[in-house]
Amino acid sequence: MPHDFPSPFGSDFYFTGANPHPDPLGNPDLAVKEWVDEWGCRWERLGNTLLGEVKNTVLESYEQLPKLKIPDLNNPARWDRLKNLKSDKADRYTLAGGASLYFRVTFLRGVENTWMDIYDDVEGLTVLVDLLCDLNIELVRKYKFFGADGFMMADDWGLQNTLQISPSKWREIWKPRYEKIFAEARRLDMDLFLHSCGHIVDILDDLIEIGLNAIHMDQQENMGLELLGKRFAGKINFFACVDIQKTMCFGSMDDIRAYCREMTKHFHTDKGGFIPRWYTDPVGAGHSQEAIDVMCAEFLKISQELYGS
Repeated sequence: MPHDFPSPFGSDFYFTGANPHPDPLGNPDLAVKEWVDEWGCRWERLGNTLLGEVKNTVLESYEQLPKLKIPDLNNPARWDRLKNLKSDKADRYTLAGGASLYFRVTFLRGVENTWMDIYDDVEGLTVLVDLLCDLNIELVRKYKFFGADGFMMADDWGLQNTLQISPSKWREIWKPRYEKIFAEARRLDMDLFLHSCGHIVDILDDLIEIGLNAIHMDQQENMGLELLGKRFAGKINFFACVDIQKTMCFGSMDDIRAYCREMTKHFHTDKGGFIPRWYTDPVGAGHSQEAIDVMCAEFLKISQELYGS
């Protein structure tokens, strides 16, 4: 099975993106506790994790949109790291990072304001989401120019047992913008990946319908492997690790091995459809090195059993 694991287990993927990225979700330098991004959002680190939390409201109202600082994608320096992409990636699959359509709205407006906008100011909200949509389309074109294979966006749409917003509002506001981005990527022969955690079964059919190739999910136990497999196996690729909230944190090593096999049972088909991976912020999530090693080794063992390699 294709996979993405840390050294020494190996990865079939080469991850890249603009530098600086126009829509950062965290800061890899753990020594930095506070920072301001290009949009003017002031971040504070959440403990010992790569992620942070925005502490200011950049857009108090949509009347301020004309003055919003939007990252300039035409700055040549932003693309220096991709100039040698074709040689850097060797024989690996190149996955380039896009911008969010929901996260960035909440970073700029705040979560509560965003949820109110869905009902009280749809016009202003959609102008902002359209702006982010256009940003992603330009990113797709840039990445294709440099030779990337796939394009991955990130938006956590789920809570523990439901979507953050109503499915009807998601379909009204966000689905058409995802579809527009996906259409451009597919026109350029690029695969589509979306990271989304939480309980997202209510919109997975929609995402498949508009062309999503792979769902990058770190949680499955809140939805159930059997349910996910029964409804979606063979329709989409699951790019996933052992559930980061429960089994990877609190399960025994035998629990982790068993979960790897259950994931394969429900997600893998005779045409593939399952790409095992690891969670890249293990300290923040509370994963031990032993748990990571056991998971990676078990998935490689399963791959050997299936394919002999």
